[in-house]
Amino acid sequence: KNMEKLLAILEDMKPGVDFKKEKKLIEDGILDSFDIVEIIAAIDDEFDVEIPVMEVQPEVFNDVEKLYALIERLMEE
Repeated sequence: KNMEKLLAILEDMKPGVDFKKEKKLIEDGILDSFDIVEIIAAIDDEFDVEIPVMEVQPEVFNDVEKLYALIERLMEE
């Protein structure tokens, strides 16, 4: 269910991108630094978790699965 919320956030920002399949969102230029700031704010609102600056790495934002794993970890803390 939370994964669906995350996908909805991403799809609202970038309609037409297959976030489930795409594994290089940063490298392929689908998401830029402005998008990442927006995503972090939306995650904060939706999941009530703050993503620490040290966790904001391209490899995390390249792949929705990795981003979701980070959110889950932060929700448990």
